[in-house]
Amino acid sequence: MAQNSSASLVVSAVVLAVALIASALVVRGPLAEGVEELARLNEGIGKLQVAARPTPAPAQEARAGRPDPNRRYAVSTNGSPSKGSPEAQIALVEFSDFQCPFCGRVTPTLRQIEREYGDRVRIVFKHLPLRMHSKAPAAHAAAEAAHRQGKFWEMHDLIFANQREMSEAKYVEYAEQIGIDVDRFNRDVVSADVKAKVDADAAEAEKLGVTGTPGFFVNGRFLSGAQPFSAFKTVIDRELGAS
Repeated sequence: MAQNSSASLVVSAVVLAVALIASALVVRGPLAEGVEELARLNEGIGKLQVAARPTPAPAQEARAGRPDPNRRYAVSTNGSPSKGSPEAQIALVEFSDFQCPFCGRVTPTLRQIEREYGDRVRIVFKHLPLRMHSKAPAAHAAAEAAHRQGKFWEMHDLIFANQREMSEAKYVEYAEQIGIDVDRFNRDVVSADVKAKVDADAAEAEKLGVTGTPGFFVNGRFLSGAQPFSAFKTVIDRELGAS
């Protein structure tokens, strides 16, 4: 806005100068000379107007390889832990890392979504332990092993509530606390089947272009990061309105 005002002032000043010069020329010299001088001055004004126009900001290009928020992606939910009705109008799929502080931070927001929308939203968890987080793989194996006994969310909540105490010994304690078969848990946590599930989720995330956590797909539409409730609400309400 300031740039446009400055340009207008410059042009106005030049136009005023032209008018004064034109008057002087008409008075003191032949009309033909005055017309010629005015033509040259008008040409100069045109150049000033072009120079004074603000340069438009370059359009932001989509980052290569990242999910496009304007697209709708197909995300597999087969075999993944979920909360909410299978018939829910909204599927909110989260790619998460148990060692990621932002994933822990968004957990209360997801609970708020559950309270606000009830059975209209189903929340689905997908494993994405990032390479930078050395303690994440064991945590994901523990959660997936608990899922084999129907206690994924209980393990999920305990791990996130105690992110500073992540260890295999702790996960065994949690298994006892939530009342699952500890012997079976200890077998499952190191099984090839559990590892394959975690690896499959991570591979799907890579295929979709999700490189950070948390990453969400709301009915297939991408939403990145630990967004506030209002950001989820905007997308969810739009999807509910369209259904």
